[in-house]
Amino acid sequence: MMPAMSIGTTMLRQPGTGRDPLWKWIGATVAGLALWAVLYSQLIPFSEWVVSLLPVERTSPLGEALAFFVYDTPKVLLLLGLVVFAMGVVRSFFSPEKTRAMLAGRAEGVGNVAAAGLGVLTPFCSCSAVPLFIGFVSAGVPLGVTFSFLIAAPMINEVALGLLFALLGWKVALTYLVFGISVAIAGGFIIGRLKLEGWLEPWVRDIRAGAIELPDEQITIVDRLKAGIEAVKDIVGRVWPWLVAGIAAGAAIHGYVPADLMVRIMGADAWWSVPAAVVLGIPMYTNAAGIIPVVEALLGKGAALGTTLAFMMSVIALSLPEMIILRKVLSMKLIAVFVSVVGAGILAVGFLFNALFH
Repeated sequence: MMPAMSIGTTMLRQPGTGRDPLWKWIGATVAGLALWAVLYSQLIPFSEWVVSLLPVERTSPLGEALAFFVYDTPKVLLLLGLVVFAMGVVRSFFSPEKTRAMLAGRAEGVGNVAAAGLGVLTPFCSCSAVPLFIGFVSAGVPLGVTFSFLIAAPMINEVALGLLFALLGWKVALTYLVFGISVAIAGGFIIGRLKLEGWLEPWVRDIRAGAIELPDEQITIVDRLKAGIEAVKDIVGRVWPWLVAGIAAGAAIHGYVPADLMVRIMGADAWWSVPAAVVLGIPMYTNAAGIIPVVEALLGKGAALGTTLAFMMSVIALSLPEMIILRKVLSMKLIAVFVSVVGAGILAVGFLFNALFH
């Protein structure tokens, strides 16, 4: 029997031992991607249909929480599956060692800027950004670079910028963009300089340590597609319970935390309002577009602009559901570092905005 060789977590046969027709695998992959697209496009009507079958009022807190959960759970799982499959295929071309070598020297500068820029262009909430984060980490991309993406993706997107522009003008929107990207770049850079890869969970470190044992010319397209499938089985199989738990927490918060309470707490323009806004924002969960009405209400009640934006940034960049999901990938110590670094950046943004736009 010919020995098997590994590609990360995927087992590959020696060349010539398999009889898997290429056209079948390509056809199955195209069909699978088409099915993925159809399922993803039907998430909203599916969630509304499911909730309509339940004996709850759609506009009630329970109805809002259930609709959120039924929509977000398959959405995040679909995103995770697609991203991990793609990264599994990519890893068949670039071992973690090659990836780190390619990013060496640039990872702590250009890499952070590029990752933050990619985050701005991807319209994901914090939980939806986690699948890409997991894919980057498992592929051996430097930890600080992946954190720059994780911070920027939910915090800055075209919806948030467009609404801020419409509500508050271009100066506020542009300043938010600049400071948001700065937090993402600086936060990722600092975490990268701390060299905390050892604080990843052991199974993630094992994936990062995997190397391709076959020369590239001996790895077929079928082998690469199998690598993607095996990555999905391995990684999604490990993290899906944490994803569901995080989304459930987010759904409860989304449905039951009243915006009026936040307005009453943050309505005053006081020195402690910025740290209070950050502390209050972390347990909540929504995306940038969903938090804009709360932002508008807070500003209408007289809250300072920096205080309001600090609250907005903490909600979408440091949400409790996101931390629950990340716990499967990161140790508690690394999560604490992440929250501390990003929280400090958000505090700085809040105080600066209060000073600039008082």
